[in-house]
Amino acid sequence: MNAHPPTEAQDRPARLTVGVVGAGRVGPALAASLQLAGHRPVAVSGVSDASVRRAAELLPDVPLVTPAEVLARAELVLLTVPDDALADLVSGLAETGAVRPGQLLVHTSGRFGTAVLDPATRAGALPLALHPAMTFTGTSVDVQRLAGCSFGVTAPEELRMAAEALVIEMGGEPEWIAEADRPLYHAALAIGANHLVTLVAQSLELLRDVGVQAPDRMLGPLLGAALDNALRSGDAALTGPVARGDAGTVAAHVAELRRHAPQNVAGYLAMARATADRALAHGLLKPELAEDLLGVLAGAAPDSPPATGPNGPGTDSPGQDGPGPNDPGQDGHGPEGDER
Repeated sequence: MNAHPPTEAQDRPARLTVGVVGAGRVGPALAASLQLAGHRPVAVSGVSDASVRRAAELLPDVPLVTPAEVLARAELVLLTVPDDALADLVSGLAETGAVRPGQLLVHTSGRFGTAVLDPATRAGALPLALHPAMTFTGTSVDVQRLAGCSFGVTAPEELRMAAEALVIEMGGEPEWIAEADRPLYHAALAIGANHLVTLVAQSLELLRDVGVQAPDRMLGPLLGAALDNALRSGDAALTGPVARGDAGTVAAHVAELRRHAPQNVAGYLAMARATADRALAHGLLKPELAEDLLGVLAGAAPDSPPATGPNGPGTDSPGQDGPGPNDPGQDGHGPEGDER
């Protein structure tokens, strides 16, 4: 639910014509959201067949044109291309005279602030960096997900009100990010969202390998509770064999992964070391148990054989470490081809 009440027509800024350069997963969804707020999409550019399909689904009847023509038709232009392509795109548009004075130029990169738009700013454009802290599917569900979504916003002081108004009209919540902090801000989101997908995908594969028929159904409640607990309580939510200092169980995990999924060993060890460091720092992992655990993670054999429970080596008894009432525990963006 959007925390901001809908704005009355007289309270809204002037309605704008909207163009999209890069019809990846992000641009059409944002333009469709702005259309719901009364703005008018007038042009979109896309390269791949998938981009053309997305534009047709989310922005029907909006013509597909070149990037230069998008800028010629629109007062507000969304530059929704991959991060590494953004600087060259902006420079090229500025050098060819496509940028018009007074035109709002908005990019959605998490990595960059407004400095990347400097060539266009020198040509008279009004620069905004509006990054939705959301993963996108490229379908109409993305428009709904923008309700309550935080946007990392960077803008010149004189454009802060305009930036805030656009974010709120899309259903979002503006969070102001300093220009110099944009890369770290984006890294934080990538750690949380992108790496989460990798971890969940690995878990799903391993559960399928041991014969679980519905691994998604098994993981859903567990991961949902863990995420909720983590957002509420941070490091106090840490649980499981690493936080408990169960070196034998961790050794069994590593041995089985080396046997059945060696490609996952490095990731498991890296995350286990990071978990151990945080558990130690917050007093959850007892120092006397940490030595054996860190030895296992460094590749040394534990002093005792792997722990065994009623379900076999390395497993926990039901309720032992799963998130329960007493266990407290955002593209970004996925791969989007030629556009964001």
